[in-house]
This record gives sequence, C-alpha cells and structure tokens, in this order.
Amino acid sequence: MSEPRIARHIMVTRLVTLSPQMPVVEGVRKLLRNNITGAPVLDPYGRFLAIFAEKSCLTALVAAQQTRSRGRPQTARDIMVRKLITLTPDMDVIDAIGLLLKNRISGAPVLERDGSFVGVFSERTSMQVLLDAAYDQHPTAEVGAYMNPDPDRAISEETPLKSILELFVETPYRRLEVMRGRKVVGQISRRDAIRAAFPMLESARGLESPQTDQPGTPYRAGAPLAEYMDADARTIDEEASLLEIAQIFLNTNHRRLPVIRDGELAGQISRRDLLSATHAMLAPPPQQQSNLLYLSGIVERHEAPVS
Repeated sequence: MSEPRIARHIMVTRLVTLSPQMPVVEGVRKLLRNNITGAPVLDPYGRFLAIFAEKSCLTALVAAQQTRSRGRPQTARDIMVRKLITLTPDMDVIDAIGLLLKNRISGAPVLERDGSFVGVFSERTSMQVLLDAAYDQHPTAEVGAYMNPDPDRAISEETPLKSILELFVETPYRRLEVMRGRKVVGQISRRDAIRAAFPMLESARGLESPQTDQPGTPYRAGAPLAEYMDADARTIDEEASLLEIAQIFLNTNHRRLPVIRDGELAGQISRRDLLSATHAMLAPPPQQQSNLLYLSGIVERHEAPVS
C-alpha cells in the first residue's frame, strides 16, 4: 500500500475498551490512566455498543457536583496549564498541523505578535485545510484563515471548576483559554478539568443538591458506565474514504469514529489519526509538483473536481 485511501488503511486496531456494567468511576479512571480521551464500549461478545468519552466523564462530574464538597473550591488558576504551544495568524497551516502532531495536542491558541488572543487552531479546524487541499487546490494558507475566533471560550483565572465543567458539558469546546486582560495566561483542556475533579466521583454519595430544595439528579457512587456512555455515537465501515471521514470530523463534534465490521468493532479512527496519515501529503516536496493538489492518496487526478 503506497498511500492511505480508506478507513481500513489508517484505523487503529489495538484499543482500550470498556464494558457497560463497570462503574463509571472506573471508566473515567481508565481513560485518565491510559491518557486517552475516549474508548469504545463493547458487550461480552465484542459487539460495539457506545462510546465513553470526555463528554461522558464531564456529565458524571457535573452530577457529582451536586453532592456536598469540602474545602476551598478550585478555580482556573489552580488547574490551568501555563506552558503553552502557541501559533500566530500568519503561520503556515501545514507547519501548524505539524506542531499539533509533534506535540500531541489537539489545538493551540493563536496570538498576535503583541500576545493578544485572536482564536484557536485545532484538529477540527485542520479538517477544513485537508478538504480545501483536496478540492480547491490550495497549496498553502495561513492559520488566520482557518482558526476559530470564538471569544466565548475565554475565561478568567477566578472561574470556579464547577463552572468550567458545566461549560465543557454545554459547549463543543475542548479547551478554554484563561485570560488576564487580552493576554492568555493559561489553558484548561477537558482532560485537565476531569483530572482535577475526579476525586469527587470517588467521594460522592448521591446526596441531593445543596443549592436547591428540589431533588436533583445526583451522581451515584456505584453508577454503571451505561448511564453515561454515548449510545448514539457515529460509526463508519472500513471502506469509508478519508475525505468522507474528514467531512464528518469537520461538521460534527465527533473526535473519533469506531470502524464496524459485521456488527463488531474492527478499529477506530481519531482526528489525529487522520491528520497523521495525510500530513505528509499536504506538504509539497521542494522543486516538484505538489501532491497537495489532489492529496494523491485520497483523490485521484482524474477524479479531482477542479482541473
């Protein structure tokens, strides 16, 4: 096989898997221990049931917030990462994708030369780069054309952990920028928030919310993972094209796609897997015609929509 063209060529087949009966706290612990953002949930016969991912963890953690907690509430300042990989709006997008892959991060803040925050460039926005390269023959472009400038992902250093968890549950954001004025002083990812709040899952005992006289939907310490897994997760088959996969990643909040063969899990593809497989094709070799025009392994020359 010279170049990847379909899901079978790039899917990961050695996966961490979960069962629907295991306690949700053990599912969260397994994701954290393996440093992964999600895992497929299988029945005893190996059939795919659902995905248990960071969003599922966050939903359980928000429920755990309804139990009584002790001590000073944590804030963004307590859990933010201060040493960040940053990009500039005029940076080449291919180089930016390379930085994400090299540092194994899903996104990075984009800063002006004076340090002002202007947006985020991520694996998801990179999907548009891939599609433009295949269809519109864009050999190169700058980060500023593809970054997400949404200002609502910015929080202050005093934002409580509870609010951070709720924001992650209510939005598609995978990271929040911690601001001091117009400057980014730190960043919090979903994983950072989950790791900080994880002790609540172990100590929660299903009490009613102390903020209200009405019964809430508190987390139960022994709750099975099945109560929080995503049973509506999108799946693909082994013949799905890389462009089809890129379009799914761009137009939905899915970060990984289980690959199904005869009802059973054959593998999985994440945004990072797709970018890793296609990044070399995006960069044109010096003094040669660029494969970027057609992402040769994805779109044949005679199939390209632009001649």
